[in-house]
Amino acid sequence: MMRSRLGNSQRMEGTTRFYARYYGGLLGRSGLSIAKGVALPFVRAEAVRSGAHAMAYPISTYAPWQADESFQRVYGLVRRHTLVDVWRLYELWSLLGEVAEIPGSVLEVGVWRGGSGTLLAIRAAELGITDIVFLCDTWEGVVKTGPLDIYYHDGKHDDTSRGTVEALVTSLGLENVELLQGIFPDQSAERISDRTFRFVHVDVDVYQSASDVLEWAWPRLSAGGVVVFDDYGFPACPGVTQFVDEQRGKPDRLVLHNLNGHGIVVKR
Repeated sequence: MMRSRLGNSQRMEGTTRFYARYYGGLLGRSGLSIAKGVALPFVRAEAVRSGAHAMAYPISTYAPWQADESFQRVYGLVRRHTLVDVWRLYELWSLLGEVAEIPGSVLEVGVWRGGSGTLLAIRAAELGITDIVFLCDTWEGVVKTGPLDIYYHDGKHDDTSRGTVEALVTSLGLENVELLQGIFPDQSAERISDRTFRFVHVDVDVYQSASDVLEWAWPRLSAGGVVVFDDYGFPACPGVTQFVDEQRGKPDRLVLHNLNGHGIVVKR
């Protein structure tokens, strides 16, 4: 009898914890979405007036990242070193798996403090990819802002350093990472100009920089390779959104819009 009561008590405690986690997370995410929706017309008025922006609320509930133990372990290690949210990080994690059999290295341009880049490096190692993961940044902030990039200025996101990323790479024990410092491709791409690539992550925030990265990387991207643009559809990054949309309809590429903030270009 005592064992039965103890078992029932433990099950009830487990159920209570489950519901507390579920509804606590739901309230937190809902509150954040409501806050964003309320603030949007005030902080990004131009985007709202364009008629092309509204808060998106997908009804799908499938969240595989929550049950992916390997991803969750790595996410816990890198989450404080990136501004990229869990949804986009999991997509990077998943897409790299999709191109594991395609030849080429991995390239990230726009590294900040190294969270997304080291996540890609760990994923590559787990997949048995032996090619180098190249992480490229000025570590002096955003460059090449122009008239389309109304919310950005050169130097934004300069609260980082190459040493910060080097320390993260070392702490994670990664041996498949190489850092390239300088404006890409202008100053740092020459060192890897003879490489081919399977996966390119572009997190540069502004139109001209995104354009220059793709112009350099596209002829070096293997067939079936993927380019992921961060900040696609973000109201603060209209230049990136416009540039990705300009890729549509070209015969050598497939362009996908993901509601999580990624623009994905696949080489046919």
